[in-house]
Amino acid sequence: MNSGGQLSPEQQIALLEKQLIQAQRMAALGELVGTTTHEFNNVLMTILNYAKLGLRHKDEPTRDKAFDKIMAAAQRAEKITNSVLGLARNRKEEFAATELSKLVEESLVLLEREMQKYRVMVRCEFADVPPVRAVGNQIQQVLLNLMTNARQAMPNGGELLLLINYDVASNMVDLTVRDSGSGIPQEQLPKIFDRFYSTKDGPDASGKGGTGVGLSTCKDIVDAHQGRLRVESSVGRGTAFTIRLPVFQQVAAPASAMPIAELGIPAAAKAAK
Repeated sequence: MNSGGQLSPEQQIALLEKQLIQAQRMAALGELVGTTTHEFNNVLMTILNYAKLGLRHKDEPTRDKAFDKIMAAAQRAEKITNSVLGLARNRKEEFAATELSKLVEESLVLLEREMQKYRVMVRCEFADVPPVRAVGNQIQQVLLNLMTNARQAMPNGGELLLLINYDVASNMVDLTVRDSGSGIPQEQLPKIFDRFYSTKDGPDASGKGGTGVGLSTCKDIVDAHQGRLRVESSVGRGTAFTIRLPVFQQVAAPASAMPIAELGIPAAAKAAK
């Protein structure tokens, strides 16, 4: 900031980037709220319809069927509720020991109906890995973005493979999101993490995609975690994004004493503050 109290050009750019990131996070949250509300409505209608069926018919087989359907719907509602509560628990902006498999499972519940609608089969392969050092809601934002991108890359259906492995040598955990979709041409790969660059023409039938800010924000988040986001792709065979994060190590200072790096702020802008 100069003597007149005005922001320098570098600081203005940094501020705009922070606002852009926050706006994208709010948009992603809005999409999840819409998906979750629709899913809850489906569950509620199932419970109501089978409750009415059980009240109309007094025979035991019909009532048993109605109770079974109501129980299954209630259990589905419980899973959705637990996933939403998981998102709420992960809102703290501080590093903590984070179980990646739990983040994946909660994210899958939120996207399960969408995957089914677009005929995407999900397969999980989780090795026994230690917790990572992460801000849970931020890594979940990255995961949801990558999973949605993977689904969009398979408009005619396919397989989504989620892998979690531990690299002992580097003491890092890898979370891979692999699709069997159309793939990304080699000449585009170096650009996909650039701000505003997009391989999509615009929003798809579900209303998602096309802004070009998703992957750049994902990379900013992973970089702030002292991790790495890498991509491998082959046209016609699919794409794999791997999030590599450091293992959580207990230290003397509490996690709250270690503020997360400001995402998307260039080093030059930080120095100018």
